Amino acid sequence: MALSKEAKAKIIKEFAKNSKDCGSAEVQIAILTNEINNLTEHMQEHKHDYHSKRGLLMKVGRRKKLLNYLKENDVVSYREVIKKLNLRK
Repeated sequence: MALSKEAKAKIIKEFAKNSKDCGSAEVQIAILTNEINNLTEHMQEHKHDYHSKRGLLMKVGRRKKLLNYLKENDVVSYREVIKKLNLRK
């Protein structure tokens, strides 16, 4: 279920502000979005996997908090992230 090192590195490279950036809000949102998409596919196949459902809901909540933080502090970056990830906001 977890992202491979290569997939994570690719996401970090795409959303990072500079070469050493790996923990900014944009990067964290992108990684969480990828994990949420993977868990959503898993949940469609395994409807009664309640432990994974809880993890999915926790990831969605964490992403929502990061998006709110980004929206309050850097609206331009928030809009770019929303557009790149095709999120409905």
